[in-house]
Order: sequence, then C-alpha cells, then structure tokens
Amino acid sequence: QVQLVESGGGLVQPGGSLRLSCAASGSIFSIYAMGWGRQAPGEQRVLVATITSGSVTDYADSVKGRFTISRDNAKNMVYLEMNNLKPEDTAVYYCNADGVYRYWGQGTQVTVSS
Repeated sequence: QVQLVESGGGLVQPGGSLRLSCAASGSIFSIYAMGWGRQAPGEQRVLVATITSGSVTDYADSVKGRFTISRDNAKNMVYLEMNNLKPEDTAVYYCNADGVYRYWGQGTQVTVSS
C-alpha cells in the first residue's frame, strides 16, 4: 500500500501561482512514476503532469509551459509548481503514484477566481 497526502491548495487570482506538495509513504519502493491529476465539477479526473523515477516529465497540453512537476526522492515528496493560473485550472488536485496499482491521494482544492 502507498499513502499520499496533498497540501498547498487554496484560492488564487488569475495569473497567480500556487505550489502543491505530496508526501508519499508506505510501499514507495514499488513506485515507478508519480504525478498530479485534477478533476473539475462534472468532469472526469485527468492526469496533468507526471514524473518517472528517472525524473522524466510529461505534461498535458493544457498546462504545458505553466506547470512544473518535481520530486525529492530523499524526502519522498512530489511537487507541482503552478504559474499563470487560469480560472479553468479550478479543480480538486490529486497526487498520483503508479506501482503495482495506481494510487491517489485525498485531493486538495485549487480555486482560481478574482
């Protein structure tokens, strides 16, 4: 089992920035990739950023150039730096880990509004 706990969400104005953090614990030796997904009301959850154990990153087109995913293996942490936020980025953001199974955290709300 892998446990994921997100933090750092909140309310921000359009054009602003937020940094999300995810703390991983449990059977983390089995994880080969981590990421962040988001789910807006009435929509399906989608992955927006991923990072492999070798730190290869990938982004959804909607966030490319604005979001940056990073990881600190020594601390078992994954981060999502979000810049130039737009109202359409409003969603619950979930930390994700892929190993034998796909794991999700409990989510943290990000609201972009003036």
